[in-house]
Amino acid sequence: MDKNKYPLHEIRVLDFGWVAAGPSATKILADMGAEVIKVESRKRPDTTRFTPDNIERSPETDPAFHSLNRNKLGITIDMTQPEGCELLRKLAAKCDIVLENFYPGVMEKFGLDYETLSKIKPDIIMVSMPGLGNWGPLAKTPAYAPNLAALSGLESMVGYEGGRSLGLQQPYSDYNAGTNSAFAALAALIHRNRTGEGQNIEVAQIEALVACIGEAVLDYQVTGQIPGHKGNRHGQMAPHNNYLCEGDDKWVSIAVKTDDEWNNLVEVMAEEPGLIDAKFSTLEGRLQNETELDQLISAWTLNRTSEEITEALQESKVAAFPCMDIGDCFLDPHFQEREVFIPIEHPVSGDEFIANLSWRMSETDGGVYRPAPLWGQHNRYVFEEIMGLSKEEMTRLEEKEVIQKYQEPAPIG
Repeated sequence: MDKNKYPLHEIRVLDFGWVAAGPSATKILADMGAEVIKVESRKRPDTTRFTPDNIERSPETDPAFHSLNRNKLGITIDMTQPEGCELLRKLAAKCDIVLENFYPGVMEKFGLDYETLSKIKPDIIMVSMPGLGNWGPLAKTPAYAPNLAALSGLESMVGYEGGRSLGLQQPYSDYNAGTNSAFAALAALIHRNRTGEGQNIEVAQIEALVACIGEAVLDYQVTGQIPGHKGNRHGQMAPHNNYLCEGDDKWVSIAVKTDDEWNNLVEVMAEEPGLIDAKFSTLEGRLQNETELDQLISAWTLNRTSEEITEALQESKVAAFPCMDIGDCFLDPHFQEREVFIPIEHPVSGDEFIANLSWRMSETDGGVYRPAPLWGQHNRYVFEEIMGLSKEEMTRLEEKEVIQKYQEPAPIG
């Protein structure tokens, strides 16, 4: 696959991202062809090399790491040694973008902050992704996805009416901040190309998350009411829910917006006579009697498979689809034809499937062209070819463990 056709193939990124937030941002840039150099240390590895899914507990086999860091190059360098930081400053001078999602003050501690790097390369673009911002009374608060979701207010909106908050159950703030940061980096590249100016960008993960609940914030500002739990319900659609079907924990999602769609649903569910009640004939009536409506629909779906219900409702132009688990998604014919999951060969794990790009563009597309890097796999390329270090200097730095020498692992099995 020729990555030179991708839109960012001339852009180089120095990636200090770790866990999910930072790597998800640089993954987007790498997917678009940027040469992303991931900085790691054997003393402090990226924790996604050791997630619970990584049964072998090997730093080279974790599926989360493979997904977040495909297409990237990898170097291992000891940032606690002054020579290591000096090497990274020189490497940053050969990059267009530097991205990090460390605790506030870490980059300054190592002399890798924007003020320092911009003196070396005035048009550098620096993207920082602190959890709660680089200043303010909460800036120094340790931040992870669960407490960011709680602090943003988003966590309080996830639950069923009258019940407790259930929470998101996944690190939404990481990937949301990553997408925002990638977008900001692209905007800064456009600005740099037009003006020659670099940018110092802060994407506070908490603020990016608050932006996702703008309607709820505005509702409170206008009405003074704090939005409560709504479950799967929607203020302009009814029914709008997941309904239990025949089988072991099988569900179907059904959503109806217009009266025509409602009439079509009633026709399909003709065996449930309660649905023809006049109080359900308008959207207002359906919203006012939503609990009873859900009970009637559930009584009908319970004795049918989700596939059977989906086929009947879709044929009648009613939005419906089975609630899939990961296995269902992977085997779904539609997803397979559109290559939502694609195979890639990893030097240790062997053949594996990872998620493909989440977009399609006719002129400036991207792709998956390289598996996630092994620990220090590209040290020689980065330090000798990009930076011009001699082999003798490289050996000296490896002996001092400033650059942590790459050791080729054995394939599994």
